Amino acid sequence: MESGSDRGNLDSARVCLSVSQLNRAVARSLERSFGPVRVRGELASLTRAASGHWYFTLKDSSAQVRCVMFRSRNMLVDFDPREGDDLEVVAGVGLYEARGEFQLGVESMRRAGQGQLFEQFLRLKQKLAAEGLFDEAVKRRPPRVPARVGIVTSLQAAALHDIVTTLRRRAPYASLIVYPVPVQGQGAGARIARMLSTVSARSEVDVVILARGGGSIEDLWAFNEEVVARAVRACAIPVIVGVGHESDFTIADFAADVRAPTPTAAAELAAPDRQVLLQAVGHGWERARQLTGARMRARAQRLDYAVRTLSAPRAPLRGLQARLTGLRARLTVVRAALLPTRAVRLAAAARALQALDPRQVVGRGYALVRNELGQLVTDALQLQPGDPLEVELAHGAARVRVESTRR
Repeated sequence: MESGSDRGNLDSARVCLSVSQLNRAVARSLERSFGPVRVRGELASLTRAASGHWYFTLKDSSAQVRCVMFRSRNMLVDFDPREGDDLEVVAGVGLYEARGEFQLGVESMRRAGQGQLFEQFLRLKQKLAAEGLFDEAVKRRPPRVPARVGIVTSLQAAALHDIVTTLRRRAPYASLIVYPVPVQGQGAGARIARMLSTVSARSEVDVVILARGGGSIEDLWAFNEEVVARAVRACAIPVIVGVGHESDFTIADFAADVRAPTPTAAAELAAPDRQVLLQAVGHGWERARQLTGARMRARAQRLDYAVRTLSAPRAPLRGLQARLTGLRARLTVVRAALLPTRAVRLAAAARALQALDPRQVVGRGYALVRNELGQLVTDALQLQPGDPLEVELAHGAARVRVESTRR
């Protein structure tokens, strides 16, 4: 006898489906059966279509699966995936109905292990920040015009070529010293820290550039190690860190005295452009010339004023001399014209005074009588018997006393 399930299978088998109907039914079944899944695998066969969509394969050692990531989703990826990258994707399970191909519709993508590494990054950053290792107060300003620049990086790094080329073009006045060190791989962080310690001890450069090119978080991990951050801060010489691209941040960036977005930018920050310096010198010279000229003109004016001040007393003297000459001329006129006339008038006045002089009268036998107050006595009634008097004669005087009076 046939079971119920066997009869159902037989009934389904009696229904003839088109290929499109079958693929659509399978696609819907997969969508209902699976929610979003997280899948890890190696990126292969990556194609970037003109539409902006990405088509690729994720594979491991024994299997592979086709994937599509539409443009609206891959625009949010913050790195440039390359074939061979170990990736983690979040995707929906589905079927490409037109070809009947099983595929993943990828919603997000990141490098495998990035989540754990990023968590380590955040924990270390928080720890060192709490210690004050990233405080602006402890950071130093590199010299404005360094004579010697140290470069800590790998001899094989493209960053070294970029830094040297930039400094040779911009700052030929600065000598360069390269301190080779691996910037990636096992033990790279510890070796970078030891090299920074060596640079500090030698003290033969004015500023240090610690740099490497871009890469994944795993590639840059040496610069996220605590030992490197502490070596940056312990270095006696200001350190400029230029690691990766502008969007890349490492623990060393936060510990640096100056953080540069790229190795080339680190070189630009380490030493100013020679042409800029020459222009600054030229502007300074011109400014000094203008200031010197202005000061010389001001002092020349002060000198002219002083000369005028010294010569000024002569002018009043010349005026006084002129007045004196005029007065002498007037005096000559007075002597020639006025003095004879006034001499005649003076002689007449003298004669009149002489005529009125009481002594002239006394000379003719009269006398002047004065009381004890020296007043002239003109009336006998003013006197009393016994009053003392003084009689002034033409020659000499006598004191008398009144015996009697009469009218």
